[in-house]
Amino acid sequence: MKSKSVYKVPDGKLLKIFIDYNYRKLLINKIKITGDFFAYPEESIEWIENELINTSIKKEVLQNKIDTIIEKNNIDFIGLNSEGLVEGILRCLR
Repeated sequence: MKSKSVYKVPDGKLLKIFIDYNYRKLLINKIKITGDFFAYPEESIEWIENELINTSIKKEVLQNKIDTIIEKNNIDFIGLNSEGLVEGILRCLR
């Protein structure tokens, strides 16, 4: 199933999520993350997108996975945080 969300992160920037996921298993098949936020290093959004493939779309699982990716790769955001990213993804299910 394909879905999208547009979410204004509190005290942050606009986040757009485009997702293709398995509706029955709630697993991410493909995800595209865009918006007017900044991420360093520049490749970090691509890393996150690739790491989230086959990840469960459950809040706790997503939060742990994204926090791990950010910590492992020393990713810095301006206008976005891991909680906002998780919320943007979860809004695709509504």
